[in-house]
Amino acid sequence: MLSDEMIEETDLSQYHAIIAGIRAYNTRERLKFDQTKLMEFVKNGGTFIVQYNVQSGLQTENIGPYPFKLGSGRITVEEAPLNFVNPEHQLLNFPNQITSTDFENWVQERGLYFADKWDEKYETIFSGHDPGEKDLTGGTLFTHYGKGIFIFSGLAWFRQLPAGVPGAYRLFVNMISAGKYDGK
Repeated sequence: MLSDEMIEETDLSQYHAIIAGIRAYNTRERLKFDQTKLMEFVKNGGTFIVQYNVQSGLQTENIGPYPFKLGSGRITVEEAPLNFVNPEHQLLNFPNQITSTDFENWVQERGLYFADKWDEKYETIFSGHDPGEKDLTGGTLFTHYGKGIFIFSGLAWFRQLPAGVPGAYRLFVNMISAGKYDGK
């Protein structure tokens, strides 16, 4: 884990990916001062993954390199299907090919506090909804920035990874590996 001091004092280029935990931008005041350094990390070739936050009480106006706004959208039914907006997207194919079976045995919910508005530079990865609700597409946003990649994901990693859900691990590895994709 990178402490506030480590983010401030460390050459981040030694990492290929950095992951901000749940609500990091709500609870770690120091991130408002380190945001420029984190975006430089992405611009210079790093992958930065931000897990869910809530819009109220964000420490910085923009979490990513381009604007997006978090909403209250969520998918609480863990069996609700997630559709692939672009099945050829690298997050669904490298290094693991993700299929609908990777969303089996998820626990408690699919995700929460999805983005509800975003800059056109972001790509959406999934669409889905609870029964009887409207389709949500802001659960995972992906963009290239400089030489690197920024990913926001409101999927419930904090539930799936501790529960040992194999498909969640496969997809999370794809996010961590996003900067290693060579387009083939």
